[in-house]
This record gives sequence, C-alpha cells and structure tokens, in this order.
Amino acid sequence: QLQASGGGPVQAGGSLRLSCAASGSTFAQFAMGRFRQAPGKEREFVASISRAGLPTYYEDFVNGRFIISRDNAKNTVYLQLNTLKPDDTAVYYCAAKEVRGVNDAYYLKESEYTYWGRGTLVTVSS
Repeated sequence: QLQASGGGPVQAGGSLRLSCAASGSTFAQFAMGRFRQAPGKEREFVASISRAGLPTYYEDFVNGRFIISRDNAKNTVYLQLNTLKPDDTAVYYCAAKEVRGVNDAYYLKESEYTYWGRGTLVTVSS
C-alpha cells in the first residue's frame, strides 16, 4: 500500500516536498515512479528511482527543478518540487514496480507499475 502526502497550495516559484510511504518489508525490492495528472489531461511520467536510489530518470519538463530520492529504512520515496509553475498544478501519484536482479529506474510507462497510491494534489498559483 502506498500513501502519498505533502501536497497543497503554493505560489509560483515556491517549493514542496511530496512523500510516499509504503507498507510492508520489501520496499527495497521496488523501483518507484512518480506521475502526475493535470486537470483535463492524461496522467504523465515525472520521475523514477531505482531500488538503491540511483539511477534516477526525469521527464524533460522537469528541467532540473525536481529531485526524486528515497529512504529504504523508512520505506519512503520523496519528490522535492522546486521553482514551481502554475503548469505544475496536478495530482501527483507514486507507483511501485517490483524489480528482481537489476538496479534500474528506466520505467517510464504507467503499465510498468503494479502498485499505485491515491495521489496528492499540488496547486500552484501565479
């Protein structure tokens, strides 16, 4: 089970840190992904992180503004959102993909993930 938190209202240029806490004892076996869905748009990939914390991947629109990280001891993945823009307004989701034998994070498609959290809303005002 994935529980997302940390969303809320923020002004353009501001920052938020989103958390996604996982239950269970096998968190370190999962690559984690973050997606988002803006109003009226399809859900899109934001970032992903391997089981060990590196490598990570980001969608182009991130442009160095977001940082994904994880703490396997706390079963939590984080998404630091910086220099937020109104276009970043969306529900942000976390997702988990069990990975065996490799430490990769190149999982960009929704269909590659098995478990999903409910999402947390980020609203960026201008």
